[in-house]
Amino acid sequence: MTREEVYEELTEIFRDVFDDDSIEINDDTTSEDIEAWDSLEHVNLMLEVMETFEVEFNMGEVNDMKNVGDMVTMILNRMS
Repeated sequence: MTREEVYEELTEIFRDVFDDDSIEINDDTTSEDIEAWDSLEHVNLMLEVMETFEVEFNMGEVNDMKNVGDMVTMILNRMS
């Protein structure tokens, strides 16, 4: 899977989790960029990401994700 393909999947996940079809994400997107992205929705987001990509992250790894770019990199590393 390419980085672009991961972004396509993640965009759909973000739009579903936050119920907002206008969301566009990039490497620099953080929780501060999406109004509904609070701690509860972060848990829902990570669960959906792990299920969709069939990967698992521990709490330390989740905390190390500073932006969507970090998330994409970790997903790709887990899938390889």
